[in-house]
Amino acid sequence: MNILVVRNDKLGDFMTALPTLYVLKHHNPSNRIVALVAPLNRKLAESCDFIDEVIVDNGGDILELALKIKEAKIDASVTLFSNTRVAIAQFVARIRIRIAPATKIAQIFYNRRIKQRRSRVEMAEFEYNLQLARALFPDISLDFPKPLLRFGDEAYAAFCAEYGITKSVVAFHPGFGGSSDANWTLGEYVELVRMAESFEGIDVVMTFGPDEENLYNEAKELLGESRTVLYRSVGSVVDFAALLSRFKLFVSTSTGTYHLASASGCETFTFFADTPFASAARWKSIGEESKQHHFMIPLDPSGRAEMFEKVKRELKNRLSQGF
Repeated sequence: MNILVVRNDKLGDFMTALPTLYVLKHHNPSNRIVALVAPLNRKLAESCDFIDEVIVDNGGDILELALKIKEAKIDASVTLFSNTRVAIAQFVARIRIRIAPATKIAQIFYNRRIKQRRSRVEMAEFEYNLQLARALFPDISLDFPKPLLRFGDEAYAAFCAEYGITKSVVAFHPGFGGSSDANWTLGEYVELVRMAESFEGIDVVMTFGPDEENLYNEAKELLGESRTVLYRSVGSVVDFAALLSRFKLFVSTSTGTYHLASASGCETFTFFADTPFASAARWKSIGEESKQHHFMIPLDPSGRAEMFEKVKRELKNRLSQGF
């Protein structure tokens, strides 16, 4: 069966789709799994051995998207997050079985509509996605390996050689992005970095996205003389994931890079907004739960200050344990 899985939004959202793609492929290896993704996620999707073909949604008109889908000769589709455009495109492409959550006006274009009250946060986003696979195969196993993403050592070896890395890496990613709703200030991240620098048994890295040049320069000025490596990611998402898979700890807000790190096997300290929709209960990663440390940042200043002190204590305790 040729199965289309649609998750054509941001990096973190696409990461929550990976278990569904995996279980659909492993339910029957003869299934041909086609992923419809945003341009940002093309290389990551192509690197997954449980995805057979990738369709990139460049945001063109409905007929253009429908033609791409029709050319893939799809038998069934599982749309993890829908909008009217992708719903109509699948209808026009005449996919026989079209599965999606029963939400929004777009649901009228699907013929298997599954009631999911995601706003109730009764499970995590990736778990809601997995449930949709059962609408196609009721007996499907929803188990998947952790870490789900695996990479070789070549990229990390080159990184270590270029930056003089000789110890276990603890990385801090201060950037905001995606749909994250809470974060510390750059000054607060620098405070955490300074504390990490006091542990001689680790190398400390601050990472920045390719569009975060200003943040990079601000961090460089704030740190001054420092042994922390400032690294700007200039390659693909896959290149960055290969580094994350070898880092020992990744400290960041709840954004795509967090999901990428955890899915690649890295331990994480992650900051979430203290609201149900943006919480860890909704957006925990597909990685090993024992390696995920979640912190909810309150909206009120006093609660925020107390939480920052808790983060410092727990980070100090974790670093003192070594890696």
